Amino acid sequence: MAFKTDDSKSIALLHDMKDLLGFEWDGPKEWSFQVLRRQPDTCKSYISPNRREFYKILYMTKGVSVLTIGLNSYFIDRPTIFFIAPNEILTFKKLDSESEGFICFFKRRLADHNQSLKIILDKYSLFSDPVKSAISLSDEVIAELDPIFEKMLSINVQHGGAAEEDLLQIYLQLVMVTAAKNNLHPQPDTVSDEFRHVNEFFQLLENEVSGINYTSPIQAKTAQEFADKLLIHPNHLNALLKKHTGKNVSTHIKTKLLEESKILLAQTDWSVQQIGYAVGFADQPNFSLFFKKNAGTTPAAFRKNYVRIGTV
Repeated sequence: MAFKTDDSKSIALLHDMKDLLGFEWDGPKEWSFQVLRRQPDTCKSYISPNRREFYKILYMTKGVSVLTIGLNSYFIDRPTIFFIAPNEILTFKKLDSESEGFICFFKRRLADHNQSLKIILDKYSLFSDPVKSAISLSDEVIAELDPIFEKMLSINVQHGGAAEEDLLQIYLQLVMVTAAKNNLHPQPDTVSDEFRHVNEFFQLLENEVSGINYTSPIQAKTAQEFADKLLIHPNHLNALLKKHTGKNVSTHIKTKLLEESKILLAQTDWSVQQIGYAVGFADQPNFSLFFKKNAGTTPAAFRKNYVRIGTV
């Protein structure tokens, strides 16, 4: 079955679809590990342009779709498991009504603080080697993986303790070792030039914000500046983003700056003025106006409310 990346209609942004997931992407609730069951009513097409601090395992046993990881695009019509590193930009396009399998997320810190898990990650390179990150699964391997994911799902992480988290880490290692036995790696397709430009825009946006601080603010924050870096006309870039995501360049930039502002307010002790400068505002009043207009509250009130919720 032939499929071109730009053949489908616009796809939603992942941060517009938080209601589809059983946990919070951001916010005061702390978690290190989550497992969700893939179901037809929750597995919809989306693009994830955001830097995320977790590894992802996408275990697909039923359904036809196209998954793009960076510039590698996979047409999926048979059981496949994907191991996706943090910071990867993903696009998932659902092509039929069926969806079965599981999605597993675990934070970077889980691997950083667990030596045995780190050893398995390094040994099998499933998250670091693009060639190994996609594995086609035989019926025998599916029969082994299904009960492992079911066991992980049955553990209530939200109310569990250290023992439950240790069990999840053991099951996670077992998933990687079991999947790695099946040395069948599907070859990715080449994405279209259109989608390559979209991916490059989001990657550039990530790069722009990943290292910002109050001594090194964001450098590019207009459609013209991003288009110049991508060597295309801003009108063309706007048209591509509108087609594939339903939103233009300025909206994506504004959304990203707002997200980064919230993260800095929640996770640093920088002043509001320093945060505003870091995300590209020369003075605090303009930053506060931008934040209130788009977040519905002031930066100070957001920070105060975040702290209050996090200490409940």
